[in-house]
Amino acid sequence: MLSVLYDTGARAQELIDLNAHDVRLTTPAQIRLLGKGRKVRVVPLMDATAQLLRDHLRENDLERPEQGHLPLFQNRQGGRLSRSGLRYLLHCHVQAARSEVPDFTQKISPHSLRHTKGMHLLQSGVSLEIIRDFLGHVNVKTTQIYARANLEMKRRALEQVAGDSPSPSLPPWQQSKSLLDWLRSL
Repeated sequence: MLSVLYDTGARAQELIDLNAHDVRLTTPAQIRLLGKGRKVRVVPLMDATAQLLRDHLRENDLERPEQGHLPLFQNRQGGRLSRSGLRYLLHCHVQAARSEVPDFTQKISPHSLRHTKGMHLLQSGVSLEIIRDFLGHVNVKTTQIYARANLEMKRRALEQVAGDSPSPSLPPWQQSKSLLDWLRSL
């Protein structure tokens, strides 16, 4: 499920609102998300995520057409997963990762996965207009936050490198005032 959250750039609510019939696994695999303002957008799925969803549908007996109205992601009682349930599952996975990698302290939320997907698309050279459509933003100005954040990240990285590098020293011949005066006189 977390792969679907990241892969599609879906909002948490969009993910938990999914029903089994919102997934199309024939080529090209895609998922239909109902976003803010009841706007529908179709997002392509990567092959690995499509396979995970295929397995999920089979394991939960959701692949038959008569099951299409059922929630794609369900809680223990078979009802629709809640936002807090999604956050709980993400928290469990983050804790497992932290036990494997103790230095991993970054805060992770469903929205940070969405933001990370947007940043990865931008860093891969995808245009802001396509990222806007992918994330379901109404206005490209909302998406420009990713571009500004990317520039800010570059600036901070350069400052860190500049702070660690020694300041260049002048070669010995440039330190001698008499030698420089003599060279200028030529």
